[in-house]
Amino acid sequence: MLCASIGTVWGARSDAPELLTGSDRAMTAPATIKPQALRSALGRFATGVTIITCVDADGQRVGLTANSFNALSLDPPLVLWSLRVGSPVFEAFEPATHFAVNVLAASQVELSRRFAAPVDDRFAEGHWSAGLGGAPVLAGCTAVFECRTHARLDGGDHRLYIGEVLRLAEQDIAPLLFHGGHYRMLGEIL
Repeated sequence: MLCASIGTVWGARSDAPELLTGSDRAMTAPATIKPQALRSALGRFATGVTIITCVDADGQRVGLTANSFNALSLDPPLVLWSLRVGSPVFEAFEPATHFAVNVLAASQVELSRRFAAPVDDRFAEGHWSAGLGGAPVLAGCTAVFECRTHARLDGGDHRLYIGEVLRLAEQDIAPLLFHGGHYRMLGEIL
């Protein structure tokens, strides 16, 4: 049985009590979890913000804002991110042999918004260069991971992309964060 000290707990057992904590929300069985509720709960996990890029089959630059990026392995060096199968850029990433994960700085919030919107030329703003495999690399990021596509896995309505990190760069500057549906800045060190 799942337990928690605060908040709502979503259980996996059909015989679990309806309410596991002092929360004012009733527990919902996994089969009945609504996408909106899941999205809201997942939004409580603070993440960094990235622009993930590649070149499509025609050599055109493609990119999108994503916060689904995460570390997978140190040895070998692997990272992962996920993309909704219905995304307008899905067909570009499917055959891509390389991609770049550009971890945004707090000063790059407008670029994040630009790459999340239906803009004709997303790359018209920012200082971009061609990275490994042609994947666009953005200057001024807190980190950049240039990757060779290692694996693609299906996961519900998303495709998980695993990349082998071939080259990286980092700067000690404030990152852009996303939490509760809003952009945030890093607070004080605890």
